[in-house]
Amino acid sequence: MKHLKPTLMAALLGATALGLSANEVAAKDLRIALQSDADVLDPDQSRTFVGRIVYASLCDKLVDITPDLEIIPQLATAWQVSEDGTAVTLQLREGVVFHDGTPFNAEAVAANIERSKTMDESRRKSELASITSTEVTGEYEIKLLLAGPDATLMAQLADRAGMMVSPTAAAAAGVDFGLNPVCSGAFTFAERVAQDKIVLKRFADYWNAEAIAFDSVTFLPIPDTTVRLANLQSGDIDMLERLAATDLSQAQADANITVADAVSLGYQGITFNVGNGAKGDNPWGNDKRLRQAFSYAIDRDALNQVVFEGAFAAGNQPFPPTSPWYYADYPVPARDVAKAKALLAEAGYPDGLQLEVQVPNTTVPLQLMQVVQAMVAEAGIELKIVSKEFATLLADQSAGDFTASQIGWSGRVDPDGNIHQFVTTGAGLNDSHFSNPVVDEALNGARVAASTADRKAAYDAARDVLADESPLVYLYHQTWIWAHNSKLEGFTAYPDGMIRLEGVSWAD
Repeated sequence: MKHLKPTLMAALLGATALGLSANEVAAKDLRIALQSDADVLDPDQSRTFVGRIVYASLCDKLVDITPDLEIIPQLATAWQVSEDGTAVTLQLREGVVFHDGTPFNAEAVAANIERSKTMDESRRKSELASITSTEVTGEYEIKLLLAGPDATLMAQLADRAGMMVSPTAAAAAGVDFGLNPVCSGAFTFAERVAQDKIVLKRFADYWNAEAIAFDSVTFLPIPDTTVRLANLQSGDIDMLERLAATDLSQAQADANITVADAVSLGYQGITFNVGNGAKGDNPWGNDKRLRQAFSYAIDRDALNQVVFEGAFAAGNQPFPPTSPWYYADYPVPARDVAKAKALLAEAGYPDGLQLEVQVPNTTVPLQLMQVVQAMVAEAGIELKIVSKEFATLLADQSAGDFTASQIGWSGRVDPDGNIHQFVTTGAGLNDSHFSNPVVDEALNGARVAASTADRKAAYDAARDVLADESPLVYLYHQTWIWAHNSKLEGFTAYPDGMIRLEGVSWAD
């Protein structure tokens, strides 16, 4: 178990010696506990959820969202889409500089888009695939030229694809940019100690500096949910993300803690390796009947009750059942052990077989998979759990060094962000290496469809194939739960799970 030092008492004693108030000390550094450590701090290369939480303070985007999922200005103040949908013109915020003093302007946006689309290591290529070129039409105006209409583009620019990095620093550092990231957000990168902390310092020249109340923010990876809460109660941290549902009542009973929540846009599930290197050439990767059997052996409603005390929602698609994009023809399946056994026998394994699943070494995923382990054992599936630090798990998943992986997705405003890059051929997050021309055609078509109804039909067509092939077996949709010191004011819960510090401060 990890306990942070110095303790709050020691910090306050030091403050007293200097003649400072507790609030003045607290204002110097906001301490946020994360469920795991972030991966590389480069918006083009990274993929972790906690990395996006760090970026919310480090790297501004072209646009952002409201808690109601409306796209709003950030570094782009306005935008117009051409009548034929093949061009988007952005007006950019003036007076913005990157942390190294490089000015933010249309040339900087053009350089960022070029980097995202062409850097070998970039995971943003499929997200910006519709952009064929850019045209700088003024110092603070840029036109994005598209191969065709793209209903997803503005939502992509509200996330990592829209995060702006200093073109000067990016050109100098190349693939190593993440070692010393330079963006234009409210805080600058100061220090990182792997598996221990990421420290950001207040950026004096931030364009929206009056909305920032902290001199620094320190992110601390603490995988154990019980330890995270204990550190919040002791005062060693000021906020935590992803409070465990089983700890909710304890946190709510503490007068010094405030709890906030928001229904997420994403999902959790199991990704199978069906073609990513030698490890994809195995019974689980080669025979969809085994993956179907695995799914039938799981009681999703029981998972929700046992692991999450009913706080989350059972799921079997990239969209929750409450979403307008959910495909009602494929409701959350009831558990059917007999069906699972029949599929195993049909595939040639009447006595069952083993499945190795890599799992993040944090409390909730391990609890989840222990319950799944017991469930699938009744069908004859011997589940071997391999626990890994999350960044290692992702690296192994990308490299194809896995059979199956318990992993999820925090979700995106546009439905494309929950599915396209995971299952289309060659997409940046398609670690399964699943490839199907019908799915590719449907999901690429959804990006350029003329109406919401047409997009919905395209997603449904893809689901017809994906439900059968099952490269991803979805399990549940979570609710984001934050807990923080009750003296913190102004925190707003967002469905994307990010921690936005604009307007957040210590009470007077």
